Amino acid sequence: MIAKPYGDEAGRVHRAVAIGQLIIDVLAETGENGDEHIPAAKVRIGIDTGKALAVRNGRRGSTEPLFLGEPANHAAKRAGGGTATGIYLTNVARTAINLDEVSNEDAFALGATDIATSQEEADLPISADTVLRDWRKDLEANPIGAFSFSAHTPPFADLDLEGLTPGNSRRNEAISIYADIDGFTAYVAEHIEDDETAKDVVRVLHVLRSEMDAVLTEDFGGRKIRFVGDCVHGVLAEGTAQTTDTEASASTAILCAGGLRSSFTTALDCLEAEDVDVAGLGLAIGFDGGPTTITRLGMKGAMIRCATGRNVLASEYEQKRCDDDETALGSVAYGWCSAAGQAIFGSSRKRAGLDYQTALDELADEGDTTAKAARIAKASLTAASLLEPASAAPSAFRFPPRDATPTKPAGFA
Repeated sequence: MIAKPYGDEAGRVHRAVAIGQLIIDVLAETGENGDEHIPAAKVRIGIDTGKALAVRNGRRGSTEPLFLGEPANHAAKRAGGGTATGIYLTNVARTAINLDEVSNEDAFALGATDIATSQEEADLPISADTVLRDWRKDLEANPIGAFSFSAHTPPFADLDLEGLTPGNSRRNEAISIYADIDGFTAYVAEHIEDDETAKDVVRVLHVLRSEMDAVLTEDFGGRKIRFVGDCVHGVLAEGTAQTTDTEASASTAILCAGGLRSSFTTALDCLEAEDVDVAGLGLAIGFDGGPTTITRLGMKGAMIRCATGRNVLASEYEQKRCDDDETALGSVAYGWCSAAGQAIFGSSRKRAGLDYQTALDELADEGDTTAKAARIAKASLTAASLLEPASAAPSAFRFPPRDATPTKPAGFA
């Protein structure tokens, strides 16, 4: 995000282009000349300009910077708009620096002359050589060392992410799940012009993201890896460190997806009761299974969580093919499912309106072991609460087998 120079949109775009080229130049050196085993990175950069909302969002020591609005969304789309490398500007950004508009923003990268002009206009205080010198000093003081992997014993909710390093990474067969707030970019654009409604945007995002995190971690034993804008990415698994119970993992993922949707709906109702406009918001969910590596990467003092694996890419793809009330799963997770789980999604591997109660009933009615156990535990909890409302019934399950309503009063976490 480039906020300065204030009051100078062209200056900000020139600065963004110059920084983009700096990233490209640095990564070319850290690859080919930094490590003989690492090829130079292939970089594609997207840039847009306009009004956006920048906040720091999160809870309990897990806050993250967040950039919301059309510029963030459109820049991301240009960066992901193809496999060709280079710097790609939207027509809005091109117009801001007096470049001609193009018919296809994803097909026309900036030329060397335009990049040189932006570099001259921006006059950045650092160069690639400066960044590389600091990087090499940090590398000498804090060598990366060899990557070392071990398996984590589920639930992933118990995994201390802050203790992970390249030499202390985890690798398990697991479910990767993406849940994205559909329609949020348009929602931000509609509410960002006024300070009071802009505050509502932050409130809504905090409530919804906190609820998704709580459902994933507290209700179903998963672990949030990170928020990607208005999308949460997490992992979950059932079994042991040595052997993942793939069928139980898939069933838990289906119930978790249903819990996310039920919690989301209830949170929207609570927000509406507080006179917060939430019209047009939905939830798109995708998940898939497979080998998953979890670690933290980066320079000392600025390491970030990450999870990699084909299932991570596949779960994001599945989420992107969903509308605002749909859930989809990838081919690997579909193969892990019980017959009941496969029947829920059918050959399209996609289902609309799958909330927690629907998922629980359809799975349990068809004999799914995980769902049947959850239903029995739910009935036990309900009976115990009627007999002894002041005490909680013990449960053999780490997630409460109930509708995933908000975890805090009035839906605010």
